[in-house]
Amino acid sequence: MNEIRENNRADFGGLVVAAMESRRAEEFATLIRKSGGVPHVSPSMRETPLEDNRAAVEFAHRLIGGEIDAMILLTGVGTEQFVSQVERHVGRERLLNAISDVPTLARGPKPVAALSRLGLRPTMRAPEPNTWREVLETLDREMPVANMRLGLQEYGVTNPSLVAGLEARGAQVDRLRVYQWDLPEDTAPLEANIHRLIDESIDVLMFTSAQQIDHLLAVAGKMELAGALRSVLERVVVASIGPTTSERLRASDLPVDLEASPPKMGQFVRQTAEQAMGLLRRKRTLSQSAMARQRVDVRTGGEDTADANDPLRDAPFLRACRGEPTDFTPVWLMRQAGRYMPEYREVRAKTSFLELCKNPALCSEVMCTAVDFLGVDAAIIFSDLLPILEPMGMELEFAPGDGPVIHNPVRESTDVDRLLDLDSVDSLHFVVETVRQTRADLPSHLPLIGFAGAPFTLASYAIEGGSSRNYLHTKTLMYRDEGAWRTLMQRFARAVTLYLNAQIAAGAQAVQLFDSWVGCLGPEDYKRFVLPYVRELIDGLTPGAPVIHFGAGNPKLLPLIAEAGGDVIGIDWRVSLADAWQNVGHDRSVQGNLDPISLLAPVEEIRQRTASVLDQAEGRPGHIFNLGHGIVPQTPPDHAKALVDMVHELSTR
Repeated sequence: MNEIRENNRADFGGLVVAAMESRRAEEFATLIRKSGGVPHVSPSMRETPLEDNRAAVEFAHRLIGGEIDAMILLTGVGTEQFVSQVERHVGRERLLNAISDVPTLARGPKPVAALSRLGLRPTMRAPEPNTWREVLETLDREMPVANMRLGLQEYGVTNPSLVAGLEARGAQVDRLRVYQWDLPEDTAPLEANIHRLIDESIDVLMFTSAQQIDHLLAVAGKMELAGALRSVLERVVVASIGPTTSERLRASDLPVDLEASPPKMGQFVRQTAEQAMGLLRRKRTLSQSAMARQRVDVRTGGEDTADANDPLRDAPFLRACRGEPTDFTPVWLMRQAGRYMPEYREVRAKTSFLELCKNPALCSEVMCTAVDFLGVDAAIIFSDLLPILEPMGMELEFAPGDGPVIHNPVRESTDVDRLLDLDSVDSLHFVVETVRQTRADLPSHLPLIGFAGAPFTLASYAIEGGSSRNYLHTKTLMYRDEGAWRTLMQRFARAVTLYLNAQIAAGAQAVQLFDSWVGCLGPEDYKRFVLPYVRELIDGLTPGAPVIHFGAGNPKLLPLIAEAGGDVIGIDWRVSLADAWQNVGHDRSVQGNLDPISLLAPVEEIRQRTASVLDQAEGRPGHIFNLGHGIVPQTPPDHAKALVDMVHELSTR
């Protein structure tokens, strides 16, 4: 592939671009060429009308008979195909009159143009970017569909979230399918692009339809190159025209590095050209970092000279994060600077919690005080999960006795647009400065951990407006409008990636992602509504700083949490460490997992429970001792200190 160069212009800078397209291949190639790219555009599908489409004829009879209350037209081709397939059975004029007699919603300009050619105009039109979400929002605003029977003219395959959204609103959906997507008659150009990808002579791969993904994998499978193709896509920029295509990529376990907004061809090419250089550079860096890690046999103490000059390289905590042997099990505690300590309570008596979080000097002081007292092997910055919500448009207050309160929660699909993108961390400068200050104040041998809330936990706070027992509002939005949920989670994933990378740049040696509330979900919901966004987030973090991924509340999620990513998987107290590590895989480091309430027990009981956790780890490299969640305020400080001493004593090799 081309060498990666700095790019200050909105063009491809000579990168080689493979694109999947159907009818407009030459137009697409011209746009790429004008944007400075070297195009290889291959047709990957063709629209094939369904022959003898009795289902469409039966639908037309229901429409003419007044059984259909409204129609949603998703594509121009489908609109015209419907008329051409059934007019000889029911009469053209009769059919067009029936269409004009019911409200019609056109998804975008193509069905509008198709209707115009038929002498018709739509009643409603979904605005850009013409996704499923805009279709649902237009109906919510202009025509509530409860108890209506809707005719839905489909793509070759319709996004299930649209159908689910219509049915959730009380509509009965009659699905009208008039064509299917087939492979092109000549697959040679597609096969040529697959060979170019495998040979690593392609820098960027662009998809304009979800169906193209299935066809690409199918042809690669016939060529016995599917595995090689999947591998090489980890080193190529993969760009998607829009949400439906992105969903199919993720469902196929393929990366999504860029999604166009709005999903229009010209915008798609321009945005890809603007971002391709930076994305390619990051993917190459990540790939090289992964290969470097693979070359080091960390389980046998092999040498990796890349960071040989780092004074923190041999810190027990960081060695354990890398799965390397240590002389003892390193330990730190969540909420190790908190209300259980009298020194912290003295500080809090003089300032509010949010004011404390925005005072880097005080944040460093309370953490360094806790570290000195406890003797732990790592420090974590003193902050909170929620300040990131303020610059994103949320009105946050820490109310005495009530905890965090969001005064303008996100409750409806239309509220999602109120959540702003975090374009920079300037508004969170106090957290970045807390990292710098704490790093400067800590002993040079002690690693510092940065942290952030995970997208699901942040979304739940934003939607619920505070704490919750059943996450009613969160799950309602998630189930009712997957498009809105996707937008929300992608926005948080991007924000947290930016936020954690800023902490790493400011001096954090590792970062922890807290998904404190994700345990309210079952495995299937986690896989569908959470995993893709956490994976995207972790993939975007700066290589070299270990990532601790902690999800609390449901041990059944552990394999999926591990699949989402992280160098270290945090384990809460609801499962034995041995079982959890088995589920996560012994090639992954783990952190945990003493029940925090154990610290209220007599010291001898704490010792027995500590020994039990260590016994389950069996001295295996890659264990970081911690509580299964944070220290509770009622904990005697001496018990917390005794725990740290016990871990060091009992685990000495």
